[in-house]
Amino acid sequence: MSSSSPQATPPSIPRSVYLGGLAIAVGGAVLFSTKAIVAKLLYRYQIDAVTLIAFRMIFSLPVFAVIAWWKMRTEPPLSNSDRWRLVGLGLVGYYLSSYLDFLGLQYISVGLERLILFLTPTFVLLITTVYFKQRISRLQWLALLTSYCGIVLVFVHDLQGGASNVALGSTLVLGSACAYAVYLLGSGELVKRIGSMRLVSYAMCVASFACIAQFFILRPVELLIQPMPVYGLSLLNGIFCTVMPVFMTMIAVERIGAPVASQAGMIGPVSTLFLGAMILDEPITNWQLAGTSLVLAGIYLLSKKK
Repeated sequence: MSSSSPQATPPSIPRSVYLGGLAIAVGGAVLFSTKAIVAKLLYRYQIDAVTLIAFRMIFSLPVFAVIAWWKMRTEPPLSNSDRWRLVGLGLVGYYLSSYLDFLGLQYISVGLERLILFLTPTFVLLITTVYFKQRISRLQWLALLTSYCGIVLVFVHDLQGGASNVALGSTLVLGSACAYAVYLLGSGELVKRIGSMRLVSYAMCVASFACIAQFFILRPVELLIQPMPVYGLSLLNGIFCTVMPVFMTMIAVERIGAPVASQAGMIGPVSTLFLGAMILDEPITNWQLAGTSLVLAGIYLLSKKK
């Protein structure tokens, strides 16, 4: 993002590029949001968050390492400040945010987790307005309000059920949302200098080493031996729920900016409503369908670039 621009989305972006970036952001959000369902399936095999995230990164690290190695050979070296910034982004955006999210999922439902993560666009917009001194357009605020009304309808039934550790789980996921909002804004500045593929590959390598090191420090090596379904689900989690969506999200941030990309991500958790019905046998009610329609309406408003 550029602090000199009066709007979060520069009007110089061609409409076709804007819509393409929005579509990439939506697709990445759909893939990324399925990690909650995969995590719930993995928790059925009695593994914890430390083990889950370690397996996730073990399967995704080779892809990011190859891309990082290629970028190191073909791109000019980074400045020391950018190197430290990448380390910080990797630890905050992909290690801390993911770890807190998976920790929280041990204590709360997928529906409540999705609802809390929907605070991320609010944090991004507030930080953008206060820190970067950018004006958020009325259309973006309207899209945000419309989608959030849909979220209340979709997930209100999940908030009615109680759990002994719901406060702890909610706090952990809230921390995840805050960390990812900081990452989105920090990466929005850096991605324009070094490119989305380079940023993601380097930052994910940092996060992967942190997650894997955390496992070997806190857990016995014997926990690497798991049933075959754990490896299969972890492979799905590492490639389709991690590698693909993080690149899609960063490409979208590069094209349309962090605020719009984060708002478009609202469609992802709603998509898990239907995936949850198919995979986890969660019921779909008329209230959920009405809320989904409102979220889709909010995404449509985002496509109406001024």
